[in-house]
Amino acid sequence: MDTVQLAQQYIAGRWRDGSGEKKLVDLNPYSGDSICDFAVATREDVDQAYRSAATEQRGWSKQSAYAQRTVFENAARIVQERADEIAELIVAEVGGTRLKAGFEIGLVIDCLKEAATLPLRMEGRILASPVEDTENFVFRKPVGVVGVISPFNFPFFLSMKCVAPSLATGNGVVVKPHEETPITGGTLIASIFEEAGLPAGLLNVTVTEIPVIGDYFLEHPVPRILAFTGSTAVGRHVGEVAARHFKKAILELGGNSAFIVCEDADLDYAVDAAVFSRFTHQGQICMSANRILLHSSIATEFKQRFITKVSELRTGDPAAPDTIVGPLINARAVASLEQKVDAAVDGGATALLRGSAQGNVFAPTVLEGVAASADIAQDELFGPVVLLLEFDTDDEAIAIANNSDFGLSGAVHTRDIARGMRIARRVDTGMIHINDATIADEPIVPFGGEKQSGIGRLNGPASIDELTTLQWVSVNHGRRIYPYQ
Repeated sequence: MDTVQLAQQYIAGRWRDGSGEKKLVDLNPYSGDSICDFAVATREDVDQAYRSAATEQRGWSKQSAYAQRTVFENAARIVQERADEIAELIVAEVGGTRLKAGFEIGLVIDCLKEAATLPLRMEGRILASPVEDTENFVFRKPVGVVGVISPFNFPFFLSMKCVAPSLATGNGVVVKPHEETPITGGTLIASIFEEAGLPAGLLNVTVTEIPVIGDYFLEHPVPRILAFTGSTAVGRHVGEVAARHFKKAILELGGNSAFIVCEDADLDYAVDAAVFSRFTHQGQICMSANRILLHSSIATEFKQRFITKVSELRTGDPAAPDTIVGPLINARAVASLEQKVDAAVDGGATALLRGSAQGNVFAPTVLEGVAASADIAQDELFGPVVLLLEFDTDDEAIAIANNSDFGLSGAVHTRDIARGMRIARRVDTGMIHINDATIADEPIVPFGGEKQSGIGRLNGPASIDELTTLQWVSVNHGRRIYPYQ
């Protein structure tokens, strides 16, 4: 793919530079080398993008559902054909390992294939009326334009997760990708849809920074929905701005997932699932298992097996085929994680495994002896650090799991499926998996969190509900008599 083209804005169907004077430099988080730079978008560029999306949306919403479907089928085929090139971009820009890149691309393909079905599933209803000779029609309609703000950790997938269903339900879209991942979270997607035959100007990508545009992306009068994926702190602000302007906010925010291991669990399997749940993409996933809760009777044995497994994880260059733990996104993330670990150890935690930082690569760290109420147990740990806590009863495990402002994902490991279901149903989380990892996303299953982990659900029918609106049209076939005639 042409990196020169991808280093531009995509506004109103044109590839061009932003009109801002500031340059945004896109860096490789492992090597620190510059991949490219962008002339940032200004408020005027954002305005043009939204106006273009609104204009083109009117024609797009009138197209045949079968013609719309073809665009997403084409896009899925393009991603499959260019998977190797896309993987290279994910490794270079995101710091994702080869394994992570393949995983993310697979999720995108599934997302596009599911989006291809949505135009044919925009169903309305006819409802009975208490008024004689009257029919009630309920039409499902696109909202108009959706503003998408995507994160840096899984930018290709998490942008597409909002972009594809928004387009597939008849909306126009403007994307503001994270400034650390403007290509894989933004312009790459625009390039794919352009080649797939999406009408020019319907999808727009504005690469910029908040100091340049402030809240203009949120406050602009055109978008009716703002779909944000990122931190809870920023998500709270997005939600507040959206509410003030009578816009709907879809918020996929942080997590603090608990991974519960009961005394009857298959320990080898639980260890494998826990390692995957914590250290995939360096722990930079909102669903990652921050806290591993161990029944006291198996805690010692689990810890031994877990530490052995984690110690074997290869760290370093994400381009190396056997690397599991690559770099964090930037030096600020490394410094923040180091500070949290140091504070926990100073507060009495024991490091069973203490990793150090080499550049932006933070080696795996495993802590025990942390109180469930400690700051590090309450925060989202967006990196390869995990806490081991113990419990004696199911009630205690559930209480520890629920002792969090977050509620995104979780896992329970037990050979007793009925017991696992009882525990799972009592954990305050949007998603939880019995005898599996905390990291999971499937194209037709509602995805979203509770508490401060977000608002709304995406995937399958849930995407249709979130990204459309309903209109009631009644028809009176007779002549109604009004009370005061």
